[in-house]
Amino acid sequence: MKRTSLQGDMCPIARSLDVIGDWWSLLIVRDALLGARRFSQFQKNLGVAKNILTVRLKTLVAEGILETKPASDGGAYLDYVPTQKGRGLFPVLVALRQWGEEFLVAPGEEFAALVDRKDGLPLRKLAIHANDGRLLEQTDTKIALPASASKEQV
Repeated sequence: MKRTSLQGDMCPIARSLDVIGDWWSLLIVRDALLGARRFSQFQKNLGVAKNILTVRLKTLVAEGILETKPASDGGAYLDYVPTQKGRGLFPVLVALRQWGEEFLVAPGEEFAALVDRKDGLPLRKLAIHANDGRLLEQTDTKIALPASASKEQV
């Protein structure tokens, strides 16, 4: 089944989901940011079928989220390395992690925590701030459409 591309959508969220909107892609990026580099590492860590992993890695490379480099050990394999665009997904993954910790982890349930390397403490919850530094809630924001947009495009 072919999906509809959201590449030209007016909403940046839709465009982002067009590139990284399936769970395998985000989990591959998560593992790459944690240091996984080889196809075999991703396959072992995620348990994803090789054909699916192949397609997702090709897409992430084509989209400039990962890049391939000669293996760091001089072997014949390629390393998959996050680009600046890929590293830019770190706050997205932290936001998903924190949402999951708040709403999907049962009280007293153990889970793998993301902590600061310097002091070993959990990260402060992400917050959205206005240009002047005020803390913003969802109700404090709105979508500002370009003048050229019609109601049908939204």
